[in-house]
Amino acid sequence: MDLIFDVSGLKSEDDEFGSSKKDVLKYLKIIGVDTRFISYTPEKIYINNLRFSKFSRTREATFKKQYPEIEVVRSKLFQKICSKSSKHLALEIEPNSAILMPKDNYIVDLLMEPYTRKYGVKLVYEGDYDLIVNPLILDDQVNNIFEGIFKGEGLNYTKNDKEIYPLANVSLDWINSFLEMDGQELIKNENENELANSFSEFLDEVAPQYRDNVVSASEFLKNKLETE
Repeated sequence: MDLIFDVSGLKSEDDEFGSSKKDVLKYLKIIGVDTRFISYTPEKIYINNLRFSKFSRTREATFKKQYPEIEVVRSKLFQKICSKSSKHLALEIEPNSAILMPKDNYIVDLLMEPYTRKYGVKLVYEGDYDLIVNPLILDDQVNNIFEGIFKGEGLNYTKNDKEIYPLANVSLDWINSFLEMDGQELIKNENENELANSFSEFLDEVAPQYRDNVVSASEFLKNKLETE
């Protein structure tokens, strides 16, 4: 049952909530929000999973009284992206590991930030690390597969040990649609193979769900070849 919270009685005069990340997350926890399912930035709080975060409209109203300057983003598209991403990350992330992040990648920053609370990982941008984020997206993964086939090289397997892939299940269209709505810089298609790109564009028109099927098929073939 959702309640209207009066947090004034939960803190002493010396326990004021400031604008630091620690204080914001502490306040969210006090009002009943599970911060493992939100992404924090100083300007915005992004809900990753509405149900699991328990970030109801009532809790949002309570939060806004304390932090009116912080926007709460309830994007259903972002929640779908988080759901897709978590299917990879749940298998790839090792608890309490140091993870090397790519620079200037807003969507990866948002997706990885909650894992500092979910799994106790440390996100680093230089220095020692245990795992490294590869920002490979679904479109580039599929185009790499097509490129290898068209060149007669067979299937290109782009995944490596010690790398994690938060965007490997997420299409460029989803990513850029969210970034555009959020006022962020869009991501460009990095694949320069014209034949692979043209073939992908053709499949987009006749079989929009083909990307997931291509990746599943290539992973099946890879596993089969490795076991023979």
